[in-house]
Amino acid sequence: MPDSVGAPQASGPAPESSAARFLSRLLPGGPGCVQKLSLNLQNQQGVRPNVTSSSLTDARKLSKESLSRALTLSSPEEKDAQLDGSEEKLWTTRADGRVRPRVHPACPQPPYTVHRMFSEALDKYGDLHAMGFKRQGTWEHISYSQYYQLARKAAKGFLKLGLQQAHSVAILGFNSPEWFFSAVGAVFAGGIVTGIYTTSSPEACQYIAHDSRANIIVVDTQKQLEKILKTWKHLPHLRAAVIYRDAPPKKMANVYTMDELLQLGDGLPEETLDAVIATQRPNQCCVLVYTSGTTGSPKGVMLSQDNITWTARYSSQAGDIRPAEVQQEVVVSYLPLSHIAAQIYDLWTGIQWGAQVCFAEPDALKGSLVNTLREVEPTSHMGVPRVWEKFMERIQEAAAQSGFIRRKMLLWAMSVALEQNLTCPGSDLKPFSARLADYLVLSRVRQALGFAKCQKSFYGAAPMTAETQHFFLGLNIRLYAGYGLSETSGPHFMSSPNNYRLYSSGKVVPGCLAKVVSEDAEGVGEICLWGRTVFMGYLHMEDKTREAIDDDGWLHTGDMGRLDADGFLYITGRLKELIITAGGENVPPVPIEEAVKTELPIISNAMLIGDQRKFLSMLLTLKCVLDADTSEPTDSLTEPAVAFCQRVGSKATTVSEIVSAKDEAVYQAIEQGIQRVNSKAAARPYCIQKWAILQRDFSISGGELGPTMKLKRLTVLDKYKDIIDSFYQEQKK
Repeated sequence: MPDSVGAPQASGPAPESSAARFLSRLLPGGPGCVQKLSLNLQNQQGVRPNVTSSSLTDARKLSKESLSRALTLSSPEEKDAQLDGSEEKLWTTRADGRVRPRVHPACPQPPYTVHRMFSEALDKYGDLHAMGFKRQGTWEHISYSQYYQLARKAAKGFLKLGLQQAHSVAILGFNSPEWFFSAVGAVFAGGIVTGIYTTSSPEACQYIAHDSRANIIVVDTQKQLEKILKTWKHLPHLRAAVIYRDAPPKKMANVYTMDELLQLGDGLPEETLDAVIATQRPNQCCVLVYTSGTTGSPKGVMLSQDNITWTARYSSQAGDIRPAEVQQEVVVSYLPLSHIAAQIYDLWTGIQWGAQVCFAEPDALKGSLVNTLREVEPTSHMGVPRVWEKFMERIQEAAAQSGFIRRKMLLWAMSVALEQNLTCPGSDLKPFSARLADYLVLSRVRQALGFAKCQKSFYGAAPMTAETQHFFLGLNIRLYAGYGLSETSGPHFMSSPNNYRLYSSGKVVPGCLAKVVSEDAEGVGEICLWGRTVFMGYLHMEDKTREAIDDDGWLHTGDMGRLDADGFLYITGRLKELIITAGGENVPPVPIEEAVKTELPIISNAMLIGDQRKFLSMLLTLKCVLDADTSEPTDSLTEPAVAFCQRVGSKATTVSEIVSAKDEAVYQAIEQGIQRVNSKAAARPYCIQKWAILQRDFSISGGELGPTMKLKRLTVLDKYKDIIDSFYQEQKK
């Protein structure tokens, strides 16, 4: 079954009886971050990127002739709009295969290609800024006309280097204009764009490059190039590598700079590329997204041109993304583009609606993201839950260092806002106290975070705790969930300002279908999806494809959830994560794990164990400071964790102090918290009987988390096998 990359939700505990009491736990020492954050903002306020020239903007302006060519190639009468597809199946495992478009009364619009989508955007948005990026501390811009021309030059360069139809251009680098126009150029040239995570090992890079039959690999730095050079001899299809951020240390055969690639493109006639574009159809593969491999080898999810163009148009509409004619959306690109959520949101949706995409610095997740947000002031923003948690922790740490009066002011303001947002979530008429709190305090916090102009804040890819959602409601920031998978081109369900319910993943995107099968008494079952978002199949994996797509074309997600009477989706967990105890009890782990984290704010990660065991146990990690350079967990506790220790009578400031000495005060407080969770359990088999605190928090480098911070349960079970076994060995004595 596919690996979910949408936004599984915690069902969430009942709202706290007192918003002030709830927030006081989240803001240790009180909520006084306003002063610190606003001081950081003083030299940033009102700064907008300045337009300057760039080496990337040297692409010649589109001539009338080339603009006419683009529009002619994308005319509504082109053959791709009249696909019959009656001879084709709904799925394929061949890179050069074709599928029957899932045209349905709910989504009857004719399919069209990526080139047509870009050409129509070019006609409307050609002079608008498409991309913003920093060079030597100065913001520079590329227009949509320049973007299109760079993509064509890259496409011709790829063809000159030997890119074959249905082979891939793999991209291994941080988000940048080069990533974007290389991806679009690969599609224009008839290739398949394949993203590789920058954190991938040389062996993982080799696997994806080999499986996707990569003819060309684009990298950003010498470090990434070394990974490819190390494994090149095992890549029979690889013909060239292109590097764009660093310069190669020496001239190497078949290694080119980005400038050299674009110059190669100048040597190919425009008509040659036009001929390639004219043969393209919406039902052919243009994007490969590799799953993170949490359940075996990574699977290559094949997405068609129709998957991409449909999702960019209709899923984004469901999220209330605006076309540039109404309001040009400004977004910051920083999440890995090898992940479908970021690629759809930043790259393809940006083209569809003429958004301005501004690129963060490569160290965005190590601390510089907030600086970029302040400068750019996005109108919409997307983050995985861990990103939103980092924002929360930043405010909490600032709060702990602020004066008494400022802490009290923020606590009061957040309490008022949270109470209002929980009791009257859909009301535009706010009482005077709520408007005053926002004006005096909360608006300044949002401005300090870079969200002064942000109208829509999204999250996906992993569960979001109720604690985090409540915290941001206290800042008057609603976090809108999307749910989908790599196999649905990203969002199949969406929340938006007009389509919101707390703890829900929203409603199905217009033109898409969903159903729940094998429901239990509470209406919870496996979620199945159908529509134009659904993928073509897994590359080279017929058995896996048949497992995922049934005979009627429904995608079985492997996620458990329910649909309420109004069509809102609530995720309860993964089918494969369901714990079946030795006594035959079916226990969904996510609600219990979230309850523990909500009850004990010192806990960072909680993983329930008990499959085929006599009782439930749990592994816990503590909230710790991340290393500023590596993002690795350190031994130092976060400010909220230290505050928790102080409240329960401990002087500990590090994880090792607590774990090594089994700090009595902390261990007793955690035991009491788990007993409170157990007291709400439906029956004894749902109670946690044993638990242990690990010496290090879960991390990507440690193997416990995937690239999108999703828990890799099988890895944790194997890595901490001795500790887990000890729970049950003791029981036998």
